[in-house]
Amino acid sequence: MRWHRTHHVGFTLVELLVVIAVIAILISLLLPAVQSAREAARRTQCRNNLKQIGVALHNYHEVLRLFPPGYVAGSSDLTNTSPGWGWGAMLLPYLEQSALNRKLDFRLSLTDPKNATPVATFLPGFVCPSDIFSPSPFTIASDSAGTMPVVQVTPCSYVGCVGNDSSAVDDNTVPWNGVLYRNSKTRISDITDGTTYTIVVGERAWCQVNGTWVGAPNTGLIQAGKLNRNAPATETAAFAILGHAHFINGLGQDNDANMDDFSSMHPAGAHCLFADGSVRYLQSTFTDDPAGWPAIVQAMGTRAGGEMISLDND
Repeated sequence: MRWHRTHHVGFTLVELLVVIAVIAILISLLLPAVQSAREAARRTQCRNNLKQIGVALHNYHEVLRLFPPGYVAGSSDLTNTSPGWGWGAMLLPYLEQSALNRKLDFRLSLTDPKNATPVATFLPGFVCPSDIFSPSPFTIASDSAGTMPVVQVTPCSYVGCVGNDSSAVDDNTVPWNGVLYRNSKTRISDITDGTTYTIVVGERAWCQVNGTWVGAPNTGLIQAGKLNRNAPATETAAFAILGHAHFINGLGQDNDANMDDFSSMHPAGAHCLFADGSVRYLQSTFTDDPAGWPAIVQAMGTRAGGEMISLDND
């Protein structure tokens, strides 16, 4: 009788486990690199968004000899923001959005039902791809519970800069010292600090503050985003479109939940657009150090503060 040895083709259980472990290790090593590459691409797109906004601002200035207002208000009552159209809406013809611009009736309030469809239009150029948002319209209401809707709009990750910390977004107790604010009419010649050193628009993540490109809807309360550590919190209508140069990615130091500050979902900083059209990535700041980087950030918020500025920290 002849015996034949049987050969089994395949892996043993131990070998399979070893292969799986090796693959898992390789994936764990590659994943951070992939995530880093994706974030780099998102940062580049965010930077490009702000560059396009910068070109639009300068084209607007070329035509009208001044930058657009932060938002337009027809009343001397600072609590009344109507009609409320903001700098983002004013730039539409210069952002290749002439068709949408023609659908808006600027003679009416942005909250008027006749403007309901166009103001609910999602514009990718106004959102940072690293931000956490939905392109669908969201409701701005006049009460914190959201039961009294004012208007439906779409997200924006960028805000106009009203000035430094002494310039509150929604009042003029201390005159706004930035470029974009309520009924502002700032010209390049007004920026005596130098256009290279003056912030016009900064990042503010929608997941931190639910802002919009449309403007400041009268009677609307702006909600803190779901990732804001102080949520739920609300602020007045001007917060939808404006902010100031103070903290960047603040940690809840202010009683306004840092809703008027710059923020982003990028690591350790945020992009800012300067009046010369350049975009710089500014490091996060969490303090009011009068001599260090926090003071420089505040100085960059003013148009004519006379500060001496170095940008070595960007």
